[in-house]
Amino acid sequence: MALKSHPALASSTAAHALSGVDSYAAAVMMASRAISLLPVPAAIVQVTESASDTDAKPTVAIVTANRAHDIAGLGGGERRRSLVAQIEARIIAFIKGDSLRAEFQIDYGDAVECRHYQATLARLTRNAEQRCMLVLVDQTAELRTEHNLRREMLTDSLTGLPNRAGFSDRLETLLADPELRARYAVLVIDLDRFSRVNACLGSMTGDELLITVARRLKGALRAQDVLARTGGDEFGILLTLEDGVGDAENVARRIQAALATPFRLSDFEIRVACSIGIAFGAPEIDDSEELIRHAQFAVKRSKGTGKTEAYQTQAFDIAREQFGMETALRRAIERGQMRLTYQPIIDLATGQLVAFESLARWRGEDGTEHSPNDFIPVAEESGLIVPLGRWAIQEAAATLAEWDARLGGTCGAKLAVNLSAIQLQRDAIAPVVQSALAAHGLDGSRFTLELTESALVTDPDRIAGIMHALKDLGTTIAMDDFGTGYSNLAYLQKLPIDVLKIDRSFVSGMLSDRDKIAIVRAILSLAQALGMQTTAEGIETNELAQTLAALGCTYGQGYLYARPLEAEAAYAMLAERLN
Repeated sequence: MALKSHPALASSTAAHALSGVDSYAAAVMMASRAISLLPVPAAIVQVTESASDTDAKPTVAIVTANRAHDIAGLGGGERRRSLVAQIEARIIAFIKGDSLRAEFQIDYGDAVECRHYQATLARLTRNAEQRCMLVLVDQTAELRTEHNLRREMLTDSLTGLPNRAGFSDRLETLLADPELRARYAVLVIDLDRFSRVNACLGSMTGDELLITVARRLKGALRAQDVLARTGGDEFGILLTLEDGVGDAENVARRIQAALATPFRLSDFEIRVACSIGIAFGAPEIDDSEELIRHAQFAVKRSKGTGKTEAYQTQAFDIAREQFGMETALRRAIERGQMRLTYQPIIDLATGQLVAFESLARWRGEDGTEHSPNDFIPVAEESGLIVPLGRWAIQEAAATLAEWDARLGGTCGAKLAVNLSAIQLQRDAIAPVVQSALAAHGLDGSRFTLELTESALVTDPDRIAGIMHALKDLGTTIAMDDFGTGYSNLAYLQKLPIDVLKIDRSFVSGMLSDRDKIAIVRAILSLAQALGMQTTAEGIETNELAQTLAALGCTYGQGYLYARPLEAEAAYAMLAERLN
C-alpha cells in the first residue's frame, strides 16, 4: 500500500522553501542598504550562466552599486572596460569556491590616471548563491606617497641622480640573476681637489661644479648605463658590458675626455682630474655593496698610479684571459683567420660614398666573435700588432684592387687603415704601405692612414718623419679620435695631416649637450683654419648629420649609414651607389 504525503507536511515543506527564498532576498536587500551607507565604492555582483548554451562562459554583472562606486567611475561605460570585468575570473572563482571572504589588490585605469584599490569579496549568506558583495578601498594616495618618499630616499637632491642607496638598490636587482652578474661592472669616479674648490670658492660653487660634472658624465655614457652620486665628490656608474671588459675601459676614457675641458665657475677656470676604479661582476658576487667596495678600493690604487685601475682579483683573471687570447690571436694571424670589415664614410654635403674605414675582426675557432676592444690591446702589448698591422694593410689593398677589377676601373672610393702607436714605433710603416700599393697596382691617393693623438706623444720627431714619408707616397693622413688625447696643437700646423676625425664621444648626444656642440664647433673651426677636412664618427640620426653638415663638417660615418660591413656587402653598397 502506497503512502501519501500528508497535506500538513507538504504545506510545511513549501513554507520552509519559501522562507529560504525570503531570507536570501532579505539578505540581498539588507546588503543593498548596507553598501549605500558605505563611504567607499561597493557593489553586489552576480554570476550569470546560460541555461541554453552549456559551452558559454559565465559572466559577472553588477546587481546594484552605491553612489561612491558610481562617482569613482568604476563602471567605465562599457562592461568590458569596467573594474568588475577586470576581476571577473576572480569573482567567479570566489563564488564557486568555499571561502566566505577574499582580499586582493587591483589597479584600474590607464597609466596616467591609474587607481590602486584593496578589493574585498564577501558572501551574502553561507549558501553557495551566485551573488556576492564587492567592497573597494582606494589606496592610491597612500601608495603614491610611499612611492614618492622612497624615490626621495633613493635620489640625490643636488644632482637628481640616484644616491648611494638608490645605486645599491638598482645593482642589487641586477645581481639577483647569477647568470647575468658577469655582464655588469661598477665604475667609481672620485674627483681630485674637490675639497680645495669648496674651501676656496665656497660650497655653492662646489655644488655648481658637481652639477656640471654630473651633466658631463651623463653625456659620456650610453643610454643603458646608470650614473649615481654615491658620495660628496664621488660618482658611481653601473655599466652593461655588451662587448666585454673593453666597454668599461672605453667608458673610462670617455669620462676622462669629458672632464678634460676646464670648468668655468664664477671668474675662474678649473680643471678637474679624477681617479677611476672599476669592479667587474662575477657569478660568485651577489652583494651589491661588495661590488661597490671593490670599485672604491680600485679608486685608491688609481689615486696612486694616476691611471684607471680595476679591482685586483678581476684584473688577475683578465690578465690570465689575455695570455690565452694572445696565444689564440697569434695562431689566428698565422693561419689567416682574421678578416676586415668596412664601414662607409659619407660626404655630408652631397651624400656621396667616398671611402670605407677597414676594421679588423676575429672569429675564434669555436665561433666566438672577439671584440677589437679586447684583442687590439692584447696585440699591442704582445707585439702582435706588427704582423696584424701588416696583414691589414695588405688585405685592404687587395680588397680595393679586387673592387676596381670587378667594376672595370677605379671604383672611386678610398680605404682607410688604422695605424697603432705601437705599430708606428716598431715597424717601418712607409715601406710596408709602399709595398702593398705596388703589389696591387694602386695609387697612394686611394689610401687613408689613420693614427691617434697618442701616437704623436711617444716620439714626436720620429712620428713626424714617418708621416712625411707616408705623405710622399700620396696617401691621406687622418688623426683619429681627435680631442681625446693630449697632443700639442703646434704639431697640427707642422705635420702633414689632412683630416681630423672627431671622436664619437663628442658627436653622440651632441644635440642635447651645449658643451659637446661647443667642442665640435671648436674642432671644426680649428680644422678650417688649418686647411684640414673633418670626419665625424658615431652619427646615428639624420638630424645629427644635417647639423654637422651645417656646421661645416666634411664627412660622416656611423650607424645611420651602416654598421661595419663584410667585404661582399661593402662592395654591393659601393656598386649600388655607382649605378
